[in-house]
Amino acid sequence: MKKRVNALAIALLAAGLSLPALATVQASLDHDQLAPGDTVQLTLQRDGSTDAQPDLSPLKNDFDVLGTQTGSSVQFMNGHASEQTQVILTLAPKHGGKITIPPLQWDGDHSPPLTVNVGGNGSAGSVQGSTSAAPAPADSAGDNDIFITSTLDQPQPYAGSTVLLTVRLYTDRSLAQLGLDLPANSAVQAQPQGKSSQQHESRNGHDYLVFEQQYLLSPQKSGKLTLDGPVVDGQVMDNQSGPFGGDPFFGNMLTTARPLHLHGKPIVLDVRPRPADAAGHDLLPAAALVLQESWQPDSSHIKAGEPLTRHLHLSATGLSAAQLPDLTRLLNLPDGLKAYPDQPKTDTSLQGNKVVGTVDQDIAIIASQPGHYELPAVHLNWWDSSQNVQRDATLPARTLEVLPGASGDSSAATTPSNAVPAASSPATTPTLLTASRIPWPWISLALFVLWLLTLMAWWRERRLGRRPLPATSAGPAPAAPPKPAAGAAALKAFQKACQDNNAQAAHQQLLAWADGHWPAQAPWGIHALTERLDANLTPLLLQLDRACYAGGDWQGAALARAMTVPKAETATAKKSALPDLYS
Repeated sequence: MKKRVNALAIALLAAGLSLPALATVQASLDHDQLAPGDTVQLTLQRDGSTDAQPDLSPLKNDFDVLGTQTGSSVQFMNGHASEQTQVILTLAPKHGGKITIPPLQWDGDHSPPLTVNVGGNGSAGSVQGSTSAAPAPADSAGDNDIFITSTLDQPQPYAGSTVLLTVRLYTDRSLAQLGLDLPANSAVQAQPQGKSSQQHESRNGHDYLVFEQQYLLSPQKSGKLTLDGPVVDGQVMDNQSGPFGGDPFFGNMLTTARPLHLHGKPIVLDVRPRPADAAGHDLLPAAALVLQESWQPDSSHIKAGEPLTRHLHLSATGLSAAQLPDLTRLLNLPDGLKAYPDQPKTDTSLQGNKVVGTVDQDIAIIASQPGHYELPAVHLNWWDSSQNVQRDATLPARTLEVLPGASGDSSAATTPSNAVPAASSPATTPTLLTASRIPWPWISLALFVLWLLTLMAWWRERRLGRRPLPATSAGPAPAAPPKPAAGAAALKAFQKACQDNNAQAAHQQLLAWADGHWPAQAPWGIHALTERLDANLTPLLLQLDRACYAGGDWQGAALARAMTVPKAETATAKKSALPDLYS
């Protein structure tokens, strides 16, 4: 009896130990024959409910996980309820061939391994990726209806250079929501150059629509560097799989879209180190380099304090503008000359299939003292990557003869307002206000206000200084009009002031003479006086009036000669054609 109990316990224990083995994870694929660029759905299912997620890290070597869906279901059978949890993964193969989906661990259990075949007669057609110095041809137009190529302008660049990568996607299918990405890499920096373009191309008698995008690659160190290949994401429009096949009417109505996820082959750069015999601080590896200059004004004779502009132009094939040196470091000016560089203008462009970087910079050179100056030659060392030799770009030496400034003060040098002193120049320098920086609107406003103030002062002087004082009943009688002798004396004093070119004295004596000549109705100012004298005197009188209020040189000889005196007994005040603005 005891032996039978022990045997039963052992049987129950063995059954209990075998229960977890029954809770395995089931796995299935929607199809196992794929073309490169196609995706496959992997369904993982296990009994029961769990909040854990499957470990997908074993998939990273061969697949991209594009999407994950999680769900659960409950089934009733023979009065018993059973719950199941599902995870559906959308996978995109990274390469072709026979690929094994390894067992995936999920909450302590593992899924069985599965196999997919990538290539052959998949539904998306054959897709290939290549990286070369020239685009690799398609193996067969019928088998390769979607493929990607990568082209390098120089597969063995020098460290510090720029490499042009051209990525092209060839397709004879309709694509939608197309996207292209080049994964980042710490060893090689990648930057898109311009916008993508489209063109048509025939290869092996087959017509393709080609999408092209170019990148600038900057290797950060020497050696063999690998950059993950470009990745294309999109949708392929397929009207061949429906019941109407390629029918031109019904087939287009039933067009469906399939995901496209395509990997190009890795980009491999064999970066050469700095040559042992390379001279200079910067290596500057370039297929071609040009250093030019121009002068404005183009003369070897300038005056002290006047700026002489030196324009420098540097272009290099195989380098971006960011890799070109600071041109101000090339200058070595003698004592007495100061450099004020303008902001450089940089540009990186493509000429054919080559990268060309350019820098243009204006540098103002100002001499503080007159004399003879020798500007040394400018040298820029660079490495000719096409011939593997050291070269030197040179600007010739130049002689400057600096003459004294026009004012005779040779030390009053002026500085362009938009220039920044070079490293060797003092931080504080005089400023030259150029024509484009003069605040003309504010100057015009100030002159207008000054004119208004002058006009008001003139009106006040005429109102208060020339109007007779009113008589009062308690006060004395008004003073008697001046005698003719007083008027004659004032006229003589006026003539003397004109000979001395004294505008203020001439203005005062002329009005004093007018008060005596017209005692009953004396004019209030020069403008009123012009209405009573000969019209030929009007321009000369107005010049006198402007000289008194605006200042400046005044010559009175012409007014003294032209001045004529009307007879007192016949002189009457002319009625002005314009209303009196000052009454």
